[in-house]
Amino acid sequence: MADTDTTTSGAGPATSGTATSGGRAADGRGRRAVRVGVSAALTAAVVFAVLVVPLLFPLDRQAVDLAAKLQPPSLTHPFGTDEVGRDLLLRCVYGLRVSLLVGVVAALAATVIGTAVGALAGALGSWADRAVMRVVDLFSSVPHLLLGIFIVAMFRPGVWPVIISVALTHWLSTARIVRAEVLSLRSRPYIDAAVSGGASRWRVTVRHLLPGVLPQAGLAAVLMVPHAIWHESALSFLGLGLPAHEASLGIMVNAARGSLLAGDWWPTLFPGVFIIVPTLAIAGLAGAWRERINPRRRSELML
Repeated sequence: MADTDTTTSGAGPATSGTATSGGRAADGRGRRAVRVGVSAALTAAVVFAVLVVPLLFPLDRQAVDLAAKLQPPSLTHPFGTDEVGRDLLLRCVYGLRVSLLVGVVAALAATVIGTAVGALAGALGSWADRAVMRVVDLFSSVPHLLLGIFIVAMFRPGVWPVIISVALTHWLSTARIVRAEVLSLRSRPYIDAAVSGGASRWRVTVRHLLPGVLPQAGLAAVLMVPHAIWHESALSFLGLGLPAHEASLGIMVNAARGSLLAGDWWPTLFPGVFIIVPTLAIAGLAGAWRERINPRRRSELML
């Protein structure tokens, strides 16, 4: 009887600990589900806005109206008006449209460059790998924004110089990730079997190594979109991105500094919100994807 009691009492804490850990895991999954749901809803709202609003409200309706300048948020103008009387809600949507265009195109271009460089370095190995990575280290030693300013300054203000600037300054992390994945895949048995069967290095790289790194490269591209948006906004804020008359979130924040000092907070707040919220939503979705495809190696994919 005593043995039975001892066994029963000893099993109690273990059962309780298992239940506690299971409850924590369930809570963690619940929080992740809420985070992913909110991020997905915000991302869908952003995509809907940038696709539909320009069709319903062309930008030429945003003519200067000095009689309505710096009006606070109201039913007529939910985000208020700027320093020359233009509706801030529509200006923010158009600015976000430009930022998303720059972010997506630049992220894709940077991912293509980084994937090609990383796959080349990992597949060749030896001295070629070391030479390529030294070039990557050289570019990495220069801050992204400083290098981006140098690149954009060589062109006239516009969307494409900003895209080129972001693409040429954000491929480095992708190259490192892809190279590490290629080196890992090269040690797999099926790669050895392909080489033993007479497959050339080019065939092994294209048919076996590149498909294996595509999920990581795709995740790197999604994670790069928020960085590209911030980069475009920073360049536009400094006056090196888009022309001053274009709807750009960075330009709007820069133009609103004087209004903020005068106590008019809305020309600064809403463009800033349109920069922060969509990028956090995209980053939240990318983080969920990262945890799903490789939960044990999160830090390697942080760009």
